[in-house]
Amino acid sequence: MARASRSDLRLDAPKGLRTTPLVGRYRGAPRSDRFGRFTEAIARGMGTPWFLLGLTVFAVAWIAWNTLAPAAWRFDSISLGFIALTLVLSMQASYAAPMILLAQNRQDDRDRVQFEQDRQRAERNLADTEYLAREVVALRIALKDLVSKDFIKSELRALVETLEERHPDTDAEPDDTPSRTPRGRRALD
Repeated sequence: MARASRSDLRLDAPKGLRTTPLVGRYRGAPRSDRFGRFTEAIARGMGTPWFLLGLTVFAVAWIAWNTLAPAAWRFDSISLGFIALTLVLSMQASYAAPMILLAQNRQDDRDRVQFEQDRQRAERNLADTEYLAREVVALRIALKDLVSKDFIKSELRALVETLEERHPDTDAEPDDTPSRTPRGRRALD
């Protein structure tokens, strides 16, 4: 005998909805991705005004040192166009571009997962709304079939009148038989 799945046993939601949200792009993907978080932190840091300000101060200090310092202390020649500074900045750019791309890819994956979760949530909300609308319609139909209090009173009055017409002597003589209601016969008003 096949067992029902856990989501089929839920009675508080419409049938057929997948209620488990996607956690990651791949089911077996590890939750802690240190390198990815590291590259995102660096890419996030490179996108700040403080990084640009620091890089500008670094380049100005480099150029000032290699221009104004005594010739024996200089390590990059102004006559060669600051080749070492160019190499340092090129190396920084060559590492920055892939890190930014990695961070963008990770953000795209997160956005894709978030979009899928939003789509699933919208499907569940739509199914829940349709379910509730069907339930409200069913309740309205059930209430329409119910009799009103006034209708019951009029029917009981008619029944009492019919009984009184058939047995007019019932009111005249008290009966020793116990009544079915604890208070005896009551008025319907």
